[in-house]
Formats: sequence, structure tokens, C-alpha cells
Amino acid sequence: MKQLIRCPWPGDDALMVQYHDTIWGTPEHDDRKLLAKLILDGAQAGLSWKTILHRSDGYRKAFDNWNAEKIARYGKKDVARLLNDPGIIRNRAKVASAIKNAQAWLGIMECGKGSFNDFTWKHVDHKTIVNHWKDLKQLPASTPISNALSKDLQKAGFSFVGTTIVYAYMQAIGMVDDHMVGCFRKAKR
Repeated sequence: MKQLIRCPWPGDDALMVQYHDTIWGTPEHDDRKLLAKLILDGAQAGLSWKTILHRSDGYRKAFDNWNAEKIARYGKKDVARLLNDPGIIRNRAKVASAIKNAQAWLGIMECGKGSFNDFTWKHVDHKTIVNHWKDLKQLPASTPISNALSKDLQKAGFSFVGTTIVYAYMQAIGMVDDHMVGCFRKAKR
């Protein structure tokens, strides 16, 4: 049986490999899933993606299956519940950011600005940017597009959306295809 060639970053962690093989770099256009990924990428700040990925189901459960309407109304009791939930990163600033981001997401969805999908994907003309990196060292931490999207998200009221987090988000939702040359996922494009 021929072994698949993939990007080296998942290592041999089964969940990371599954994420790489089925989700990372795949264009996502569902507004609710886009919010979930943005919150998860913000939670990653200062941590590894592996840490967050292994808690992603805990986040989904803790944050009402990513129901932005519910999250946006979280009060002190909800914050206390979240800060005691071992299924997520129990960081007060990151919990507050998730609530703030749900509120900002609702602002975009309710104020005639269109969908969150349009708000994000317009930065790449609704088409995936396909890069052709041969080595992980070539991947940028940010780009002019992630700078612009970061600024737009901040203007809309989002937090934990610096340009490096936003570039990781762009990779995660397929706005950017940064699978390495030779990776079986790149071959499908």
C-alpha cells in the first residue's frame, strides 16, 4: 500500500492528521462554522494548534454548538461556567473574546452587511489563493491580505484577530491553500 505524502506539520498525531487530511485548507463558507474557526484560532494565541484541536469538541459543547445568539448573551454565570470547564482553555481574556466575537458576528449578520462568508471571503475575491511552498520555512506568518482582514475584523468589533491569527484562520478556512508541493491534498487542486 502506497503511503500518502502530506505536509509535515501534523506529525503522527491521529487527530492532527485527520484535520490536515479533511479540513485544513478546504474552503469553508458556512457562517456558523466560520465563526467557530475564528474563535478557535483566537483561543490558539500563545498555544499550539494541537492543544486547541484536541479541545475542539469541548469548545463546541461549552459554547452551545457555536450558537452565536446564545454566546452573545452570555453573562457572568456563563463566564464562570466556562472558566471552570476543563474542556476548553480557561483564560478569561479568551472567553471574553469568544463572547465579543459572537456579538460582532451578529452585528455583521444583522446590519445588512451580508453574510460573514462575504465579509471574510471578499478579501480574496471569493477564490482560494493557492501557494506553492516547498518547505514549511517558506510559509508567511502574515500577508497584506491578512493585515487587511485583521483590520476589518477589529473595526467590526472582533478581538484576538491580529494578523498572524487571521492568516492561520485564512489557512484553516481555505482562503489560502498552503499545503506543501507534493502533499496529496495539493494534488487534488
